[in-house]
Amino acid sequence: MSSNQILTILSVLIALGATVVPDVIPYWALTLVAVGLISGFVNPLPDMMSRMAYTVAAVAIPTIANALDVIPVVGSQVNLLIDNIMISVAGMVIANFILLMISQIKSSD
Repeated sequence: MSSNQILTILSVLIALGATVVPDVIPYWALTLVAVGLISGFVNPLPDMMSRMAYTVAAVAIPTIANALDVIPVVGSQVNLLIDNIMISVAGMVIANFILLMISQIKSSD
């Protein structure tokens, strides 16, 4: 398995833990952002279209997932799971943004 697959599985498992037992570890969101940042630095997105798609997904999917709250019993839990996964994706987007800024600064020499 590649590092990208391992980090993706890890972020989904952490998001699942944050959804099922949110009070066990108070820093679930920080852990998810850290895994997303590591994923973004280790496996940067290759092109501008991918970076833009991930950025839009990190913003839009949690907003769309809010509609799941109307489903009785499990809707709010599924919404929370999706929100937690997108926290990790947001960390990956931030890492890719930082890498892009670094490359812009280096190329301006």
